[in-house]
Amino acid sequence: MSKDINKNLPTIAILGGTGKIGPGLAMRWAKAGFPIIIGSRQESKAQKTAESLKQKLDLENIVGMENKFAARKADICVLTVESSAHQSAIESLREDLQGKILVDTTARVDFRNPKPPSPPSAVRLAQQKLGEDVRVVAAFQNVPANVLKEDLDYPVDMDVLVCSDNIQAAATVVQLSRMAGVRAYYAGDLDNALVVEGLTALLIHLNKHYGGHTAIRVTGIDKD
Repeated sequence: MSKDINKNLPTIAILGGTGKIGPGLAMRWAKAGFPIIIGSRQESKAQKTAESLKQKLDLENIVGMENKFAARKADICVLTVESSAHQSAIESLREDLQGKILVDTTARVDFRNPKPPSPPSAVRLAQQKLGEDVRVVAAFQNVPANVLKEDLDYPVDMDVLVCSDNIQAAATVVQLSRMAGVRAYYAGDLDNALVVEGLTALLIHLNKHYGGHTAIRVTGIDKD
């Protein structure tokens, strides 16, 4: 991944980007040259996180803004809020997300008692609320946040399953994932994302039982 800023790359806003998974994604995309906006409900919190990441990476292509302004300024938005805040975030940002690709990382699983969620999928609910002018894509639901922050110059040894009703939007997110050093594969429409959410519950159980750091790996497909 390059340290040079590529002005031809789309601007990515990480909405709710001060939490667990957001900073890791931000760092990997920033190192790949993408302009990054860290979003938060509190502008000061977003700016503090952005400044911290800039210092860690010795880069200038990261800024912090309130979520709604981050969404408006970005070409692609990535929602990384806690699952309990998912619906309220979607509702509050509905107008700001129009015309965008929204990458939704939500897995509605209680880590204390992990069970697969009931249908419909979180991203199907998001698509219904946002309308057809927003291209919702599910991704990064099974990726441990700490793994993204480690060894930034090397690929992540796990795969991402990408779901969307819009195949072109899904292809964009597959490429974004790979530019962050994470292999990704299209896995069907937004209803299939319910299965991907449920996999998070299985992975948590595996980690608890075996004391490991399990991940999804896809085999039998030729890598490009």
